[in-house]
Amino acid sequence: MTPYSVSTTPTVRVALESGPGIWCKLEFLNPSGSTKDRVARYILDDAGRRGMLHPGDLVIEASSGSTSIAMALACAQRGYRFLAVMPDGVSNERTLMIRAFGGEIRMTAGALGIGGALRESERLGAELGGFLPRQFSNRLNVEAHRTGTAPEILAVVPHVAAVVSGVGTGGTLVGLFEGCPGSVPVFARPVDFLTSDPECCSFSGRIPGVADRVSGLFDETALPGLETVEVRAEDALATTRRIIAAGFPVGPSSGLNYCAAVAVAGRLGPDAAVVTVFPDRMERYFSTELFRGV
Repeated sequence: MTPYSVSTTPTVRVALESGPGIWCKLEFLNPSGSTKDRVARYILDDAGRRGMLHPGDLVIEASSGSTSIAMALACAQRGYRFLAVMPDGVSNERTLMIRAFGGEIRMTAGALGIGGALRESERLGAELGGFLPRQFSNRLNVEAHRTGTAPEILAVVPHVAAVVSGVGTGGTLVGLFEGCPGSVPVFARPVDFLTSDPECCSFSGRIPGVADRVSGLFDETALPGLETVEVRAEDALATTRRIIAAGFPVGPSSGLNYCAAVAVAGRLGPDAAVVTVFPDRMERYFSTELFRGV
């Protein structure tokens, strides 16, 4: 099958009620429903060009959700087998999506978090001879956003004052900062979430997908001028529901990002272009707190 991709996703100005307008990259419109499609395609295609992957080969990745879904889809298109290593307790929607794309799943103890899944993926890679994308330490994660996402934003918003993102692997924030010269990098940090799983936009805590502890790609020395905006989980979830009601079918990390972006915009003023990302779609969260009571 010939792999397909969305060549670009929209960057639109979103203003909720009387708040400031924030430029939002609608990454939930990627093929599998998240910004992780960019990372999956970029890493797998690089490996294919280098002769590290061939049809029928096995790809093994540790991920609590969105990257596994994106990898499963990308592997299906390229003729690779895929094995997701995930902490027990992830939402059922995610496992269904991975299996629908032909991927297999190996669960690890939920108490060990993503760290346990990472260790198991390394063990399986050695045992089974699988290719390991290693999204948490692979610089291509950053490059996918620096060379792809950032230029798409600049085509719409030529002068970006600040880029705002939660941090899981760190690829999105670092890539956008490097790709948008002169911008201020802003880490959107949830302060009262119920899990330490570090994958951006895909785990099942109160703010799924955003970490307090971060990966090797998130090197603060490489982000001069880094700012941190703390956002309460309940505010992020409430904002996510408002974003959905405005017509954007997003997950909780979009609410987190938007809250932090509004705080930055309030400080920088109305003429400053503040950019953030709506990382993934809402349907992988139907069984989580986001949709309780709906």
